[in-house]
Formats: sequence, C-alpha cells, structure tokens
Amino acid sequence: MERAAHRLTPHSGSESVDGYEPPSLAELQRCLWTRASSSHVDQVWPNLHLGDAWTARDKTLLKHLGITHILNAADGKFNVNTGAIYYRDMNIQYYGIEAFDATDFNMSPFFHPAARFIRAGLNTAGGRVFVHCAMGISRAATLILAFLMICEKMTLIEAIKTVSTHRNISPNYGFLGQLQDLDRTLMKERRR
Repeated sequence: MERAAHRLTPHSGSESVDGYEPPSLAELQRCLWTRASSSHVDQVWPNLHLGDAWTARDKTLLKHLGITHILNAADGKFNVNTGAIYYRDMNIQYYGIEAFDATDFNMSPFFHPAARFIRAGLNTAGGRVFVHCAMGISRAATLILAFLMICEKMTLIEAIKTVSTHRNISPNYGFLGQLQDLDRTLMKERRR
C-alpha cells in the first residue's frame, strides 16, 4: 500500500480539444484490467480508496486506513446493507446509492452527487474516502471515474488509466456508455 501511495499524484486534467470524441466501448474495454490482480481495497487517487463489501464490513481495517467518508454504490437490502447505522460508532460520513450492476441501470443521475460527496470528503481535514460496491470493479469504479472526470477534469480514458494503474476495474457496458455521455458533455462545457 505504501508503494502505491508514493505513485499517486494529482493529474492536471486535459485541455479540451476541438472534435474530441470519447473512445469506443471496445477501445475502453482494452484499457481495463491492466493489473494482474486486485486486493479487497486499493488507493486509486490520493486519499481515495476503491474496494469491496468485505472491506466495507471490516471496521478494524477502515479505522487502520483512516477512512472518514464512505460511499456505498451497492446500498440497500438486496446489496451491501451496511448503512450509516452500521458505522455509527466510527464517526464516518456515509452516502448510500442503491445501484444495481445491470447494463440497463441508469447510474448517471448519481455522477454529480457522488462526485460532490467524494470532493467534500477529500477536502475535509484528514479526509480519506472509501468508495465500494460488492466487488469494487463496476458500480463503485464507475462513480470514481465520474469523480475524476467531473472534479479533476480528466477525460474518460485518462480516468480509466489512472484507476487501472492501481486496481482492476470493469464497469459494465451500460455504465461505460453513460460515462462516454458524461465525457462528451464535460468536453462541450469546457469548450465554452
């Protein structure tokens, strides 16, 4: 974990380029799964951790990591049902999204609220954010990619490469398509 932390450096983002178009889904898929394996939790950006349900339920590990904010992208009775009550003894800010890892699930309404939550957590003195879903490769990864695109002004491909350097991720095709749409929208906004 320490070695990974030394390699993490904030990215300045890319300048908008006229005619920019996000890569195709096939091209995006080729950028995924660049590491040999993933652990239960990996730091993918300074003070931002991506992981799974096992880590979400391990209060000792969360304390060891110094987690102050948790975004559960698989909240709810039929997912990873932790919730704010589960962490009531830990002084953790909690945000839950009841998302499903299905290609037809619309994750895009959560992109900006999740990015704001992550940004607020990282801006808190000593803030360390943990974003998770069941396995930490699709739903949670999608929200972290959106955060990097929205708040760090990365393109989708830059965000994927940044996260994939530290953890294997594989957002489903539906989520990748929604991230492509976000990429187009953000690039149009940056051109204005």
